[in-house]
Amino acid sequence: MTPFAYSKPTQLDEAIRLAGPHTRFIAGGTNLLDLMKENLTRPQRLIDITGLPLHGVEPTADGGLRIGALVSNADLAWHPRIERDYPLLSQALLAGASPQLRNMASTGGNLLQRTRCYYFYDAGTPCNKREPGSGCPARDGLNRIHAILGASAACVAVHPSDMCVALAALEAVVIVVGSDGERRIDFADFHRLPGDTPERDNVLADDDLVVAIELPAARFAAHSRYLKIRDRASYAFALVSVAAALEISVDGTIAQARIALGGVAHKPWRQPKAEAALVGLAPDAGNFARAADALLQGAQPLAHNAFKIELARRAIVRALSDAAVGTGVRP
Repeated sequence: MTPFAYSKPTQLDEAIRLAGPHTRFIAGGTNLLDLMKENLTRPQRLIDITGLPLHGVEPTADGGLRIGALVSNADLAWHPRIERDYPLLSQALLAGASPQLRNMASTGGNLLQRTRCYYFYDAGTPCNKREPGSGCPARDGLNRIHAILGASAACVAVHPSDMCVALAALEAVVIVVGSDGERRIDFADFHRLPGDTPERDNVLADDDLVVAIELPAARFAAHSRYLKIRDRASYAFALVSVAAALEISVDGTIAQARIALGGVAHKPWRQPKAEAALVGLAPDAGNFARAADALLQGAQPLAHNAFKIELARRAIVRALSDAAVGTGVRP
């Protein structure tokens, strides 16, 4: 680990002033410290934001919730309003990491996790995410865990977060403060596909700080399910995950649908057209299978991960079927 300076501001504007291309904000540090220990990132200064007033979970004027960036994953998962109104998010959080990590990990930090690609974490190999233009050995190497959707010639890494998949399905909004003031970013626009700049995971500028996440008014509390398929039952990243949420009309048909996938792309994967096609239909396996096919259209597997297509298809049908029956299933 290389030397670095350390600051702990007590005011938001002070934190923003300290930020720049060679600094990093730190809260729980559950991913950043790993990256620093492996010499994958070498900030000249760490800005500790744990002294800032970003801890609350508060109702918004439109009936939603505003979640401070420093709320821990554990506290958020077990928060009474989250359990009652957004059980999809609670399920996703409890499917991630371990209890010890959830106690430390922050909500804002969870958005900024870097990929768990083997080659990204091996400083001895080329990686376009670490060194743009150096190559992507995962394309022709060990790529069982890698992307089948939205990848590029430059990068086939996947986003690792469980929480973000649920937030994508819930259509959350990320609140960011930088030197130009505050702005709101729709969750669908926050993370990026790799294209030819895979080193950029999201749309944040160097001095941008995530201060909160806002959830819209709850609509899917009665019918949602987070399903995570992984190699072992705990402390493992998803091969495929599905955040499924339905609103069922009084006549038993689907009024609204939300489906987001994890473990398959550089960002949580959604296709609103596939969701819209379910509206007005019966919540049955046949309709869910057709939605799965639409969501996975254009998948391009690599040498070792073609199994993800059928795995994702079956997981989508199962998650939607569970959601249709009703919320209440823990991961």
